[in-house]
Amino acid sequence: MTEGKISENIEEYLEVLYRNGSNGEQVSTTQLSKELDIAPGSVTQMLKKLENLGYITYTPYKGAVLTDEGMKIAQKITRKHRILEKFLIDVLKIKEENVHEQACEMEHTLSDEAERALCTMLNNPDVCPEDNIIPACSFDFDNCNQCYSQKDFDQIINREFNLLSISELKSNVEGTISFIRGNDELLDDISALGIKIGDTLKFDSENNPKANQYLVTINDDELDIPVEMANNIFIRI
Repeated sequence: MTEGKISENIEEYLEVLYRNGSNGEQVSTTQLSKELDIAPGSVTQMLKKLENLGYITYTPYKGAVLTDEGMKIAQKITRKHRILEKFLIDVLKIKEENVHEQACEMEHTLSDEAERALCTMLNNPDVCPEDNIIPACSFDFDNCNQCYSQKDFDQIINREFNLLSISELKSNVEGTISFIRGNDELLDDISALGIKIGDTLKFDSENNPKANQYLVTINDDELDIPVEMANNIFIRI
């Protein structure tokens, strides 16, 4: 479970890249400069460094796209940030206007073990207070019940691929359902639709999203998936 320490500055860049390009979209230097409040020239230098580290693919004058490794890191730091926001508001009752800054300060030092404990305490939240999707954990489980069953954190291993929920998809994609998040009731409701780990899911961006639901094809059957389920059904990308 131990990984090399990544600088807070790098994590911040990857987090912004993920927020604007989680589906493989190219994020411009201008966009990064604006969101990070950093001069474009400095952003360009950092992008070159991130490319050398293998975290992005950078095209001068166009922008950057996260690699699989960059996506892995970006999802993890984004997940910690959004879970912390949920914790700060729902449990500690921190004023909403103060939450983002505090979560930014805490996310870089929150251990994976503490993140898991917060997730459990908060009953596997799917969205942060601003209704942004909380990415799936990086642990190699099919569902949250498997996570509950593993008491020894040191025995948990990380999955080797990245995931996106149905609600996060923006372009045509086909993938394998590899994680389903939620409590027993939600897992039962999803199972009742015939959806299970290993199923093939196809997403057509032209037909989505519909009103409070997503139209997807699972194993050749078209299904309307409510948002509360779509937030918690993850496919391998």
